[in-house]
Amino acid sequence: MKTTIDAEPVRTYLLELQQRIVCELERVDGKRFAVSNWEKPPGEPLRGSGATCILEDGALFERAGIGFSQVSGDRLPPSASAAHPEVAGCGFDALGVSLVLHPHNPYVPTVHMNVRFFRAHSPADAPGSSAAWWFGGGMDLTPYYGFEEDARHFHGCCRDALAIFGSDYYARFKRWCDEYFFLKHRAEPRGIGGIFFDDFNELGAERSFAMLRSVGDHFLPAYVPIVERRRALAYGEREREFQALRRGRYVEFNLVYDRGTLFGLQSGGRAESILMSMPPSVRWRYEWSPAPGTEEARLLSDFLRPRDWISAQ
Repeated sequence: MKTTIDAEPVRTYLLELQQRIVCELERVDGKRFAVSNWEKPPGEPLRGSGATCILEDGALFERAGIGFSQVSGDRLPPSASAAHPEVAGCGFDALGVSLVLHPHNPYVPTVHMNVRFFRAHSPADAPGSSAAWWFGGGMDLTPYYGFEEDARHFHGCCRDALAIFGSDYYARFKRWCDEYFFLKHRAEPRGIGGIFFDDFNELGAERSFAMLRSVGDHFLPAYVPIVERRRALAYGEREREFQALRRGRYVEFNLVYDRGTLFGLQSGGRAESILMSMPPSVRWRYEWSPAPGTEEARLLSDFLRPRDWISAQ
């Protein structure tokens, strides 16, 4: 049986969320975002439009990207249909907001957040009717220097975003996040996680959408207090070099494993918007490792390990 679900309220919410986050980050940084409104040219396999907001070389952010997109296509790309063989060959609609913030100061963590809606349909489907639909998203934190207070705060906000929908969702989505944002070829986490969910429709359309909104609404309370605590800490070339090396891991994950990046590139999405998540400066050094006993070594040996951050003392 086909399910009817209206994408328009989702679009309205996502655009409002994007603008709300842009306004707050402009306040925090002091610099305005540049906005690129784009539309896919006629005749391309992927149809749609979006708005990409970029802030570069600000007082706080080296690069901050917040993108909204709404796209459709006649055939699901492999990155989507692999998890849903029952809708392989279907057309699709996808819309979402995705952001990645890369601060100058290595003591301020990089952060990623994404909320999205996906709908698959066949040519015979009535307008608004779907063969399958789901929500997805989450947020995760990638520190370069570990502060347990920050980790507890971030995970506490993630828990609060999900608490009213069920007592088990935070633990379930935290575990999913820890497993997802893991560089298998390095055998190390990308950061300290947060929450991640995909293919989510188990609460029905109305409550599933409400959960998505709660996740989006908790992003600024989760991240901005951390920024305010760490932005004035002094740093030097040593900290910046370590940040650049760790950013290399971020690039590796996004290009090798990230489903959103792969979906965008495989479906013919706008490359500039898809790759805005990349840090503007990054380094790789052959067989580099931090000196024992340093804060850099502690990040790798002690901090970047899945744990119960909320109960940590």
